[in-house]
Amino acid sequence: QVQLVESGGGLVQAGGSLRLSCAASGRTFTFYHMGWFRQAPGKEREFVAWITWSGNSTSYKDSVKGRFTISRDNAKNTVYLQMNSLKPEDTALYYCAADRALLRLNAGRADYWGRGTQVTVSS
Repeated sequence: QVQLVESGGGLVQAGGSLRLSCAASGRTFTFYHMGWFRQAPGKEREFVAWITWSGNSTSYKDSVKGRFTISRDNAKNTVYLQMNSLKPEDTALYYCAADRALLRLNAGRADYWGRGTQVTVSS
């Protein structure tokens, strides 16, 4: 089992920044690819970004490229999502996810999920 706990969400004005953190515990964090997803009210959950277990490769949703950065610190069992130039359309509940299979993670079918942290961007 892997337990994931997100933090760092909040209310911010458009153009502002937030850094989300996801702390993992349980099985060896190093072997898991990690991702961030989000779900806005009335919408499907969507992919935001993922990072491979080594940190050598990342991928982003087109609308966040150049504004969001995913990173990880395997020594701290933590993955981060730095969000800059936030827009009202980024408002959502942000979830952290973990899986040893990148295809499953990318498809939004990860084995492990956190409970989410709310991000609200005001205009």
